[in-house]
Amino acid sequence: MTTLGPDAAKLGSSLRGTFGGDVLLPGSPGYDEARVVFNGAIDRHPGAIAQCTSPDDVALALEAARDAELEVSVRCGGHGVSGKALTDGGLTIDLRRMNDVTVNADARTVRVGGGATIGDMDNATAPYGLATTGGRASTTGIGGFTLGGGSGWLERRFGLACDNLLAVDMVTADGTALRASADSHPDLFWALHGGGGNFGVATSFTFRLHELPAFSVALLMWPAAYGPDVLRTYRDFCDTAPDAVGGGFLYLVGPPEEFVPEHLVGRLVAAALVTYTGPEAECRDVAGPFLGLAPEGAMIAEVPYPAFQCMLDDPPGMRNYWSAEYLTSFPDEAVDIFCARSPEMIIPSASLHVFFPQGGALAQDNGRFPLPWREAPYAVHPFGMWEDPADDTRGVQWAHDVCADMRPWATGSVYLNFIGDEGHTRVVDGFGPDNYRRLAEIKAEYDPGNVFHLNQNIRPA
Repeated sequence: MTTLGPDAAKLGSSLRGTFGGDVLLPGSPGYDEARVVFNGAIDRHPGAIAQCTSPDDVALALEAARDAELEVSVRCGGHGVSGKALTDGGLTIDLRRMNDVTVNADARTVRVGGGATIGDMDNATAPYGLATTGGRASTTGIGGFTLGGGSGWLERRFGLACDNLLAVDMVTADGTALRASADSHPDLFWALHGGGGNFGVATSFTFRLHELPAFSVALLMWPAAYGPDVLRTYRDFCDTAPDAVGGGFLYLVGPPEEFVPEHLVGRLVAAALVTYTGPEAECRDVAGPFLGLAPEGAMIAEVPYPAFQCMLDDPPGMRNYWSAEYLTSFPDEAVDIFCARSPEMIIPSASLHVFFPQGGALAQDNGRFPLPWREAPYAVHPFGMWEDPADDTRGVQWAHDVCADMRPWATGSVYLNFIGDEGHTRVVDGFGPDNYRRLAEIKAEYDPGNVFHLNQNIRPA
């Protein structure tokens, strides 16, 4: 365990006099619970955790960390696989109490606190029949998700989360509070469309909302041996599917649900997931190509969008390792190689071996923001989750092998929220060299000392 140094202890005591939230030090009640993140393999011990309740709290915490020369991390949902929401021995700025959500149904906008989760936002907008692109799990934090770009089930219909971003309120490294939008700090606003938490602490987001009167889903399952045929069908289906369709093909362990036959429960299965921004009857028509393959397990239903987001929540406390590749093409050879790697998943586990379609609204804004991966028609995402630390090496190697298999068809760019710490070159590739240079110049303006470096880091120019 990290030893609490005098600077961290001094910081904790100095903040207590002026700080609106709570400051947790090692050994204090609630400290160990507050330092738990989604990835159970992460075990870091901040010197202090500042549970902020306002932008003023954030500014005070940054000032105190600067005076004490402590490393700073910023925590929203804590879902990042590398665990960089925490610092060992430094100050963690915890935003989770800043989770208010305010919907303006007439203007079709929503203002979301920087510590809110996808579920907080979805549950607030759904009563109005409105939504915007959220992640693929309700417990994901809005902050890191949006600042990294924001890929989710609705992206082919409504674009990425950042495409719907109207403004960001933030506190910069020197404690300055500002609002970035198309009309205010436009270069910074551009950088916040994918540049991550490199430029400051985002204390609130304002998003554009869209009408979503109905949402339906089809989840169809087969024994794993049928995977290549199902995946080729899914690939061809994606090429002509309407923008209202999302989803993915995946290998997973059959869950103990009513619609899953007993002989598939606990075993590796191939699955086609079709999401549809419309009623069940239309979803059934759209999913016709897969129904023709005689799935052995099937669930097709119209469900509230927030409820669906919760259905696929990842179990907390599992050990995690993820990566991804974005593909220019996905020929039969790639399909067969992708499927052949699935038996190497840790089974049983919550791991997912995923193929995502892109296109639709996701591809329409290509070049506008520093996210070149969005032009790729397909993506693969090995998403490893297991319980036993003895499986760590095997789980990590499986994800690396999947990506290595796909590199003959890969663009080289990648959605950085989908990967952990894979080195600086991978960060540059995620943005593209020209975008990275511009981002580095903006970083130098707003965070010249690289205070916010516990992320997919952009080094100040």
